[in-house]
Amino acid sequence: MQLPQKPADSVVVLDFETTGLSPDQGDRVIEVGAVRIENGEITQRFQQLMDPGMRVNSFIESYTGITNAMLGGAPSCSAGIEAFVAFLGDSNIVAHNASFDRRFLDAEIKRTRQHYCGEFACSMLVARRVYVDAPNHKLATLVEHQNIASDGTFHRALADSEMTARLWLKMLADLERCYGIRAPSFGLMQKLARTSKSAARHLLRRQMTPSGAMA
Repeated sequence: MQLPQKPADSVVVLDFETTGLSPDQGDRVIEVGAVRIENGEITQRFQQLMDPGMRVNSFIESYTGITNAMLGGAPSCSAGIEAFVAFLGDSNIVAHNASFDRRFLDAEIKRTRQHYCGEFACSMLVARRVYVDAPNHKLATLVEHQNIASDGTFHRALADSEMTARLWLKMLADLERCYGIRAPSFGLMQKLARTSKSAARHLLRRQMTPSGAMA
């Protein structure tokens, strides 16, 4: 199958805060944050709290800083997801630990008449191939490891999507610096995320021409 050829530097970066770990167990989204990247520049931001129709437990309140009082006057999950899908348009999507965010997006989408056509790429899996010497590949660790500017706020959706966007752009810049890969496709980044760590360097070297341009 031919890889999607949309550019990797024009995406929407997504993060959800949720009531728990699994939509299959009835957990819901309580906040969505998203950052639009166009041609390598952050151009738009989106943030929305959502009322999940249930009380949030004390651990989630402490972990995220999102209280039941904050959610009481927020739009429903359906309304929040509808607004996010309108923001998303036909863009491809990047998330850190993307399988988590995709499961929740798909679960919330099923409750509405919305749909999306973009594909997902996981910045965490890509980082495991690009930054093999990082202590671990949690978002906060990678931000510190790569000296990415941060105000230290994590576990709020917009802050985490912003940091993920900066990490994504840093990885694209490092692919050009280290491998001469200019303007990689989104499909290449998806393939890199699926490639074993041992084979990743060979994959990246095969994308280069002798002049350093992408094959």
